[in-house]
Amino acid sequence: MPIERKERMSLAQSIPELEVSKSIDTGKYLDDVALAEAILDNAEQNGDVLSSADIVFSLRNFLKMKYYPVAIKYFFSEDELADFKNSADYKTGLRPYTFCHYVAASRQRGDILLGTQDKVGCSNAKYVMGWKGLDEAEIKSHLKYTKDRAQAERFIKTKKQLPEGLLAFATAPLHKAPYRPDVVHGISDVLQAYHLGNDWCAAHDSHPFNMTMTMNSSICHGCVRCHLVNVPNITPMCSSSKTAGKTEQSEINWVWPGDHLEPTVHWMLERIVRDGGASFPRTGETYPGFDICKLCNFLVFTKPMEKRANK
Repeated sequence: MPIERKERMSLAQSIPELEVSKSIDTGKYLDDVALAEAILDNAEQNGDVLSSADIVFSLRNFLKMKYYPVAIKYFFSEDELADFKNSADYKTGLRPYTFCHYVAASRQRGDILLGTQDKVGCSNAKYVMGWKGLDEAEIKSHLKYTKDRAQAERFIKTKKQLPEGLLAFATAPLHKAPYRPDVVHGISDVLQAYHLGNDWCAAHDSHPFNMTMTMNSSICHGCVRCHLVNVPNITPMCSSSKTAGKTEQSEINWVWPGDHLEPTVHWMLERIVRDGGASFPRTGETYPGFDICKLCNFLVFTKPMEKRANK
């Protein structure tokens, strides 16, 4: 008679040394250094460049990020847009939505989306994308943040805008994106973003990491600005992205130029191999490490004396 599933599980647990053929080496995935070395080996076979899947897999495993990083593409070329429409399995909005709704659907559900001017319902996003000018409605939307109308208008004019001629934009999980992204947007907790920022500094030999915040338009303007100035940013959510953009647990935004994320994650993997883990609070430990009371001499765990004596 066939062995029941419960019996098979019991048998496997009672013989932990039993070697079985496995197509996926889960043990390696739970060893930070071994996994980092394996992913770096993948890169070596690909011209020393991590694939998009390598990057997403690394962020999820080593920094424990919950959501897909989102690859964003701005289409100014009719030919590029036509190629995307012909080759990509994409969706469009049933009605106008905010730009942060598009990004949220891609990071949470894995959708590949195409946004056009008539399918964007956020005036702030339309302004930074060059789809509308500075009008009275735009100024009024900033009055709650400022002392007066003149200050609101002046502050809006400090925002970056895409040049005229944007045809559409696309959002997709980085590993599914059928295009080279202009920027990559992600959300994470502050400590995760801190690790990413530190690794960018080391990988690009640039310090300090400058963070820029605007009163609103955190995601839509954050992505436009990143694309135009070609530097990454870590910035809090604005009130609109918090309420209309599906911020799940008060996370923070990080936005990287499309070609900056690979060197950042590549260095993170090298650092893991060197130090033993991704954690900065506890160097050499798996993320985040034992990150409480770092210098407390009462929180100490040691091997039993007999174990130490055997080393």
